[in-house]
Amino acid sequence: MKLLSPLSLAIMAAMSAAPAIAKEPIEIIKPAKITAPEKVELGKMLFFEPRLSKSGFISCNSCHNLSLGGVDALPTSIGHNWQEGPINSPTVLNAEYGLAQFWDGRAKDLKEQAGGPIANPGEMGYTHELAVSTVNSMPAYQAKFEAIYGKNSVNIDNITDAIAEFEKTLVTPNSPFDLYLQGDQTAITSEAKAGYQLFKSRGCTSCHNGPAVGGTMYMKMGLVKPFHTDNPAEGRIAVTGNAADKYVFKVPTLRNIELTYPYFHDGATWTLEEAVNTMADIQLGQQLSEKETHEMVAFLKSLTGEQPEIVLPILPPSNANTPKPVPFEK
Repeated sequence: MKLLSPLSLAIMAAMSAAPAIAKEPIEIIKPAKITAPEKVELGKMLFFEPRLSKSGFISCNSCHNLSLGGVDALPTSIGHNWQEGPINSPTVLNAEYGLAQFWDGRAKDLKEQAGGPIANPGEMGYTHELAVSTVNSMPAYQAKFEAIYGKNSVNIDNITDAIAEFEKTLVTPNSPFDLYLQGDQTAITSEAKAGYQLFKSRGCTSCHNGPAVGGTMYMKMGLVKPFHTDNPAEGRIAVTGNAADKYVFKVPTLRNIELTYPYFHDGATWTLEEAVNTMADIQLGQQLSEKETHEMVAFLKSLTGEQPEIVLPILPPSNANTPKPVPFEK
């Protein structure tokens, strides 16, 4: 019999001692790796910068509040001049894992998404030109852009690039379920374990899988039965023009789902229990018992990870060259 070398024995011992990560449809969320801290810090400033809006009041954080799980906890968001938004605001947490951005996937990535609300008259109500002029009016911003991007570099491309770089850091690792996947059987309750088995056996993982437990595909809302809503959004058809894409939306992430109420693109559902039963009914054609609903919700709550710890940035003051806000437009 061939004897193993001391090195081989050491490797085998190390492998046997390491906790095995289960081969499951859901993967762990990894902590953010920051390779450009100056750009991330600039992006954070711009994420919290209300002067990127016409009113001087609305920032990215208004609809993606980092104190509220990256959402505004409203059925639909409040835009410029108190306009009612057309759709529920999705969470910015773990958004980098999505195949695209917005419910209809009209933005290919976080950078493209960041530019949309600024110039949308129903959201931040500004223009890209005025946003650039506002940022460029402040010497402190000019200096930061020059240090990162070079001279005369305050433009909408770099503004959205910096915001996206910050948003990429907004991940939520070390949820109880992540710890469970890494071998800690005590990290989640028996109810959550039973809920996860239901989540798999009932077919939920066909859409909700991967690190973000969703966000990687499009699916019709109301696959088996119609989804009844007063919300006018029609999903991917607005992007593709294809009739088959009517009511097809990006599958949302289930990470931190207990924090990101109200649910669905219309924001009309306020409890996880109702959301779970609605999805079982209209997407799978199934009914859950009260016990099964309780177990499924326990599993979903185990997906809440460590929230980003954000130190609020101190923004530079406006000056005589800074465009004036128009908060009460007639």
